[in-house]
Amino acid sequence: MKTLIKSLALALTLGVVTSATSFAATSEGNPTGRTSTAASYKTGIYSTVAGKLNIALDKKTGGSVDIRLKDVDGKVLYTQHLGKNEHGCRVSLNLNDLEDGVYNLEITNGVNTTTQNVTIATKHPTTPIRIIAIQ
Repeated sequence: MKTLIKSLALALTLGVVTSATSFAATSEGNPTGRTSTAASYKTGIYSTVAGKLNIALDKKTGGSVDIRLKDVDGKVLYTQHLGKNEHGCRVSLNLNDLEDGVYNLEITNGVNTTTQNVTIATKHPTTPIRIIAIQ
């Protein structure tokens, strides 16, 4: 009888410890205990001479990705949401109507965020300092 009680107490103790450890491991990174499905993605960002910003994004299915262009005040100027079943997108943003300054391009899957600074500056033509004339 004593052996049976000791065995049951040991089994109960091991069960509680295992459950507590399992629960702590799942809630440590994610407080809600839900599994987070963050889509991995790859981006290619480049500008053109015509004043456009091209964004190429390829992602794996299973999670969503958001693209946002913000000004320095945090105002969202452009947004695009890719759902969990989409594989990617190609976007060409016309930046000719935006004022000179620094803008932030954010791409996020809810867990990781990639931020790129986009600087728009207008080059003013320079006038020659010295003129050479032949008479």
